[in-house]
Amino acid sequence: MNLENKTALVTGASRGIGLAITKALLDNGVMVVGWSRTEPKDFHHEHFYHIKADLTQQESVEVAYQQTEELFGGQIHILINNAGLGYKGLMEEMPPEKWRYLFDLNVHGIFYVSRLVIPQMKTHEEGHIINISSGAGTNGIAGMSCYSATKHAVVGISRSLHQELRDFGIKVTCLSPGSVDTGFSDSNKNKLQPDELAESTIHILQCSQNFHYTDVQVRPLQP
Repeated sequence: MNLENKTALVTGASRGIGLAITKALLDNGVMVVGWSRTEPKDFHHEHFYHIKADLTQQESVEVAYQQTEELFGGQIHILINNAGLGYKGLMEEMPPEKWRYLFDLNVHGIFYVSRLVIPQMKTHEEGHIINISSGAGTNGIAGMSCYSATKHAVVGISRSLHQELRDFGIKVTCLSPGSVDTGFSDSNKNKLQPDELAESTIHILQCSQNFHYTDVQVRPLQP
């Protein structure tokens, strides 16, 4: 995809991987609307628009999407489903409200957003959806059963959407990084940097139309 003058929706855009991807898209000529509960701190760009959205609430997502359609004239070329959160804890010690919240954000949020974006991508027979999963989406991790379960769901959603949308000229990619320096996991590990994930995202998007990354796993060489 030629990214110049394309439009993108990035969820969880206020910090970490989402903010890094947002900046990389802007550097490549993309107009970006970022959804998050809070605005990025000390960040402004003439082609960046922030919309407050709570991805765990369907009504909030629908309002944010209406505002996004008004900004972009009804066409979103790129959707980055990045928003997510993790809790650590043994299953028997996990408060049910935290378990439900992780699924509401990490899984249901992708559903709430994608179901609105997909119809207009089908109409234009163009689009690329990138879902950010995790190494925990293909491997179980002791003490992180809930987080791992949500990221396994993201992988499954992505693989199914790829099959549903490929005949409409729409790409679906699942990007699954290992440890990333976002403050979530052990700070003593050698981690990937958000900017590195952003570089990978740009590469995935810029591939020719018939070249499609479906599942991409990236890891630090010496974790």
